Amino acid sequence: MVNSSLYQLIQSFSPIEKKDARRFLESPYFNLRQDLVVLYDDLCSEKTPDKTRVWASVCPNKPFDGTQLRLLMSYLYRLLETFLLVEDAREKAGEHKLKLAVVYRNRGLMGQYERNMRAFEREMERQTLRNAQYHSLMRDFHLEKHATTITHNPTETGTLRVLAHSTDVHYLTHRLHLICLELAQKNVYSAGDDDPLHRDVIALAEREEWRDLPAISTYLATYRMLRYPAENGHYQAFMQNLEAVEKAFSADEMRQFYTFSINHCIRQTNRGEQNMNLEVLQLYRLALEAGYLFENGLLSRFTYHNIVAAGLRCGELDWVEEFIYRYTPMLERKYRDSSLSFNLARLQYARRRFDSVLTLLQKANYHDPLFNLAAKTLLLKTYFVLDEYDLLVSHLDAMRNYIRRKKVIGYHRTNYLNIIRYTERIMNPRSYDRPTKEKLRREIEKEPVLTEKEWLMECLT
Repeated sequence: MVNSSLYQLIQSFSPIEKKDARRFLESPYFNLRQDLVVLYDDLCSEKTPDKTRVWASVCPNKPFDGTQLRLLMSYLYRLLETFLLVEDAREKAGEHKLKLAVVYRNRGLMGQYERNMRAFEREMERQTLRNAQYHSLMRDFHLEKHATTITHNPTETGTLRVLAHSTDVHYLTHRLHLICLELAQKNVYSAGDDDPLHRDVIALAEREEWRDLPAISTYLATYRMLRYPAENGHYQAFMQNLEAVEKAFSADEMRQFYTFSINHCIRQTNRGEQNMNLEVLQLYRLALEAGYLFENGLLSRFTYHNIVAAGLRCGELDWVEEFIYRYTPMLERKYRDSSLSFNLARLQYARRRFDSVLTLLQKANYHDPLFNLAAKTLLLKTYFVLDEYDLLVSHLDAMRNYIRRKKVIGYHRTNYLNIIRYTERIMNPRSYDRPTKEKLRREIEKEPVLTEKEWLMECLT
């Protein structure tokens, strides 16, 4: 039962959601079956529910019937899906005024229709959001307004022009967003050709009439930053624009904008602009303080590791230590201990407290293969710095076997095998004569897949 969609859905509920869902199930409008409430309670309380035990609770004094239990679980699952939709509707009270207006119009109750249309318009005007969702709703509003107006006055064209304008804005905001997502993906994977239609969309978006619309202006600035990364002025323009229109976007959208800008800066550092390391750290700090990096109150472990790396690159060791202890509790519980030990080890390595690095890494258990390899690489570097060559040789052999056994995917497999190979070559006494060192240095510089390139080059100095 643990692997069932029903159990996994229930486990995704927060404590408050679990209470709300139970009240929902007790409502006779939605559910008249008490056995579904009992089934829900059992699945909420059981960490490892057993189907025979659950059946005995739900249907006492009846022999176990697997088919009937699956039917009950299916009924409950559909009810909980309805609960999620009801909860979502409660959170979108403003836009439901528009839907309610349509219901009233269909019933011929035009007074109530007009009141809800005006209420919706006031609600939209009061809110600060001016994002794609806002423009979608306004397009729907003007569509409804035009449909009603044209019924009473077939010669009226004003509402049609407003609807056309609203539809254009709706299209451009969504289309520009997709173009930016595509560019961001291509900047990582270097795949695919540009869609010729993009030029037409950009040309339309650059028309003067859209200049004061935050959704269009911000996505245009994002597009230019992503499309022309070498021109730093586009990044500066993007950041100025983002600061000016911050309240026009949701937290999820702001997280995406910050991700675009952080990845842009990281790519610039990879091209040799080391001054952008400080910019990356500053962006992370701003996004953290604003709360944009959290989803459902949790910080992604990948973002957490990247922030530590950014702080270490900038030499902000005290800030990194403060960050680790402050934000580790905000990771998913199952990742907290391993993330804490690994990132404290990275910090101690930067402080050259190598005995502490060994202690932290050797007592931790990293289940994720890539996380495990990152820890093994840090241990490799520590053995090398401490001149523990016997331990290092054994460690490199074990690491190579681990990679082959785990079948680590393409890029990562190549990267870690390269780290092992170049470390072994640097350990070879013959690599310390000048011609061999220079040859090895050139090979490392040209290696396309090698994340520890900078450290290996330092080892050759």
